[in-house]
Amino acid sequence: MKISFDPIDYILINESTIQSRVTELAHQISNDYKETGNLMLIGILKGAFILMADLTRKLNIAHVVDFMAVSSYGDSSISSGAVRIMLDLRKPILGQHILIVEDIVDTGNTLNYLYNTLSGRKPASIKTCSLLRKKRNNHQINIDYLGFDIPDVWVVGYGLDYADQFRTLPYVAVLKKSHYTK
Repeated sequence: MKISFDPIDYILINESTIQSRVTELAHQISNDYKETGNLMLIGILKGAFILMADLTRKLNIAHVVDFMAVSSYGDSSISSGAVRIMLDLRKPILGQHILIVEDIVDTGNTLNYLYNTLSGRKPASIKTCSLLRKKRNNHQINIDYLGFDIPDVWVVGYGLDYADQFRTLPYVAVLKKSHYTK
């Protein structure tokens, strides 16, 4: 299926800027965890898969990777506020140093839910990493490793989608409002 790029309004963060920031984040994470020896990165599907791939290739510490899938939107663009785990971790995280990797923190509901859920599994520590954070983050949850703060606009690319389209764009772009307010 051919994807129309007409719905793209403008590029918010270009590819080289993203790659530079991901390199900086990987360096910071590597320094922070160089003594722990057991970092587990948990990517939140589907949106974080590109960030996870780029980030983990740039880390210079031992680490393992796992994924979770959660749902808070259903079939619409308006979040219900309820979060459900669709795919859970394959192994226990007891005693592990955990880094939750998200594509975007919008309202903060999903990250808050994941943080609380995973805390109950008794890891050694939990930190968070997100490529993007919208200014309307309701929970004021701490993001330990943040790529970029962005305005409250609908963004696509670099893992982010609209109706499962535009995820593989190498940059983050703003979707035309007329495209998602039909």
